[in-house]
Amino acid sequence: MKEISKLMGYRESVKVVDATLRDGGLVNDFDFSDEFVRALYQANIKAGVDYMEFGYRADKTMFDEDKFGKLKFCDEDYIRSIVGDNDSNLKLAIMADVGRCDYKNDIINKSESVIDLIRVATYLHQMPAAIDVIEDAANKGYEVTCNIMAISNTQETDLKIALEELGKSPVDVFYIVDSFGALYPEQLARLADIYLDVAAKYGKKVGIHAHDNQKMAFANTVEAVGDGVDWLDGTYLAMGRGAGNCAMELLLGFLRNPKFNLYPVLKFIEEYMIPMKEQGVVWGYDLQYLMTGILNQHPRTAIAYTKEKRKDITEFYKEVVAQD
Repeated sequence: MKEISKLMGYRESVKVVDATLRDGGLVNDFDFSDEFVRALYQANIKAGVDYMEFGYRADKTMFDEDKFGKLKFCDEDYIRSIVGDNDSNLKLAIMADVGRCDYKNDIINKSESVIDLIRVATYLHQMPAAIDVIEDAANKGYEVTCNIMAISNTQETDLKIALEELGKSPVDVFYIVDSFGALYPEQLARLADIYLDVAAKYGKKVGIHAHDNQKMAFANTVEAVGDGVDWLDGTYLAMGRGAGNCAMELLLGFLRNPKFNLYPVLKFIEEYMIPMKEQGVVWGYDLQYLMTGILNQHPRTAIAYTKEKRKDITEFYKEVVAQD
């Protein structure tokens, strides 16, 4: 059990990252209005959030611009149309998905950009390519994090080797990513120890990005805070792929740092997130996501089940068990 002082106090080193537009964009093909994005930007500033992730910098030769909203690509001009020169304490981020971005050409020098942070998303087997993206971003002047996805399906030995390689790179933060929502707090604590040991060796920070398939996203994030993890991802009303993420309103309600203000988050949820749900955009915990979380599977089958508006959960259970 965590020492109560670790949960009731606050650390100035904790950073909160809003991933609503990026992870939430996976739910609605990034179809957010400019009004929505501007309002979220202002809400984050008022709430004291540290970083706001706008979306992906996806390769336009790989993805059809007509099939996605603007935040799939996060053009510099579009972001500036929302934030101007970002005269605020809120830092801005985009995600570079290894193998799906033309980072050498599409990510410009930091001196010419309003973006502060490049979040590199990678699978373990892509680590050499990920390090190349990290080095490119760092050389261009950005802060850099690395999100190693699907770690619930990795071998501990392989993970430690990858973290050692990352430690030697210019990355600033290693992220624990529970892509399938399969982890429990006890497992998270073990992973946090592994990440934090390597981070301490190389002078890095550790973050967490949790999914809510088993309704553990908030619990795992709280566990991570108590273990010493400093960078915490949340999304408004838990909006994110499939079962969603750690809810920003839960996270800010838990953190004791007086710089955070919950009211602007609640106001944005009332004015924008709830109406979006009422208009039919679907995300959040449900039985099909529970199934893939328990089985430690990618939620793509559960996402398809949801889109098809199926109700035969026992038949779905038999299907996913057969794939296990």
